[in-house]
Amino acid sequence: MATHYTPYRDEPARHRLPAALRAPLEARTWRMLGYALTGLPVAVALFVWTVTMISLGAGLLVTFVGVPVLALALVGCRGFGALERARAGALLKVRVAAPEPLRPSGPGLLPWLGAVLKSGSSWRHLVYALVHFPWAVFSFSVAISFWTYGWALLTYPLWFWVFPMWAGQGGIQLYGDDHHSVYLDNPFEITATALVGLVFTLLTPWLLRALTTVDGLLVRGLLGPSRLTARVEELESDRGVVVDTAAADLRRIERDLHDGAQARLVNLAMGLGLAKEKLHHDPETAARMVEEAHGEVKTALKELRDLARGIHPAILTDRGLDAALSHIAARCTVPVTLTVDLPTRPAPAIEGITYYTASELLQNISKHSHAHTATLDLWHTPHHLMLQIRDDGIGGADASRGTGLAGLAERLGAVDGVLVVDSPPGGPTVVTAELPWRA
Repeated sequence: MATHYTPYRDEPARHRLPAALRAPLEARTWRMLGYALTGLPVAVALFVWTVTMISLGAGLLVTFVGVPVLALALVGCRGFGALERARAGALLKVRVAAPEPLRPSGPGLLPWLGAVLKSGSSWRHLVYALVHFPWAVFSFSVAISFWTYGWALLTYPLWFWVFPMWAGQGGIQLYGDDHHSVYLDNPFEITATALVGLVFTLLTPWLLRALTTVDGLLVRGLLGPSRLTARVEELESDRGVVVDTAAADLRRIERDLHDGAQARLVNLAMGLGLAKEKLHHDPETAARMVEEAHGEVKTALKELRDLARGIHPAILTDRGLDAALSHIAARCTVPVTLTVDLPTRPAPAIEGITYYTASELLQNISKHSHAHTATLDLWHTPHHLMLQIRDDGIGGADASRGTGLAGLAERLGAVDGVLVVDSPPGGPTVVTAELPWRA
C-alpha cells in the first residue's frame, strides 16, 4: 500500500539518564519543535490562498471564469500538500505517499479542469488547508510558550543579574501594584523559579509529541492516497503476484512434462519400434523389450498422476479438504495428527490454495525439519479459514529469506490471506495460515 508510517529511531538502548531527562535535548524534540514553529507560516499562506481563491472562484461561478479559478485553487492546495508531506517526512519521520495523480479524460483544458474538480484528493487538500490553520495557530502558541518559558525560567539563575543592573529592579516581577511589588530576587525564589522552569522544560517534549501526533494524523488522513486508491494498488499488486505465480506453475508443469513423462514416452516409442523389428527373427529379445516398455509405461503414468495431483488432485475435487489432507498427511515421512473442523466446503479457489499450502508445508517437514511428530489443524471462524501446522523439529524456518515460505506468503496474500511463521532455533515450528472464508 502506498501510505505508511516510519517510527522514530530510538536512542541506544542503554543510557545513564532516564528518558524524561534526556527528552529535552534529543534531536527528536528539536525536530518536533521545528515542525510546530514552521507550521504556522505555512498554514497561514495555505489558508490565505485557499480562502481567497475559493471565495473568488465561488463569486465568479456565474461566469465560466469561476471554474478555472476553483481548479487553480485546488491545484495550489495540492502543491502546498506536497510541501507538507515533505516537511512531515523530514521533521516527524511520517512517510506519506503522494495521492493518486490527476487523470484527465482527454487532452485539452476542459478535461484537465474536470479531472481537478472531480478528484477527491484535491478536495481533501482543501479540507486540510481549512482545518490545519486553527490547529497550527494553537500548536505554535503552545509550543513556543512552553519552550520559551521553560528554558528562560530554568536558566534564570544565569541571567537574573540583568534586572538590577539594567532594569533597576531586583528580578522578575511576580506581582505589583501602586503600593506593593514582589520580585524573584533572593536565592530561594531564584531556585524555585529554576525548578518551575525545569518542570516546564521536561514537560515540553511530551507536549510536542502530543501536538505533532495530531499533525501526523492530519497529514496521513488528508494529504495521502485514499483508502480506495490504496486498496486498488494492493489489488493490482496481488494481481501481479497471481500472474507471476501462474506463469511459474506453467513453466514448472512444462519442465516436468518435458523432463519426465515426455522423455519416458519418447524412449517407450523407440523401444517399441526396436521390439517390432526384432519380433520375427528374435522373439525373446523383442518380448524382453516389450516388458521393459511396459515398466516405462507404468513409470510414466505414475509421473503424470503425481503431476496432476500437484496441479489439483481429483480427491480434492471429489471429496474435499478432509480427504485430500488425509491423503497428503499419510504420505508425509513424519507421523501427522490431522484435525479438520469445517461446516461446509469453502470456495474452490480457497480450497485449492489451502491444499497447496498444506502440501508444501508437509513437504518442508519431511525434507528439513528432522521432526518426530507433527499436527495439522484446519478449522473455520466466522470470517476466516485457519490452517495451522506444528512440528517438533529443529526450527529455524524464516519466510523473510526468500525461501518457499515467501512464495506461500505471496500466494496467500493474493487472496487477502496471511502466513505467520513462528520457528525459533531448536523448535518447535508453528506455521499458521489465515485465509478469507468464502463458502
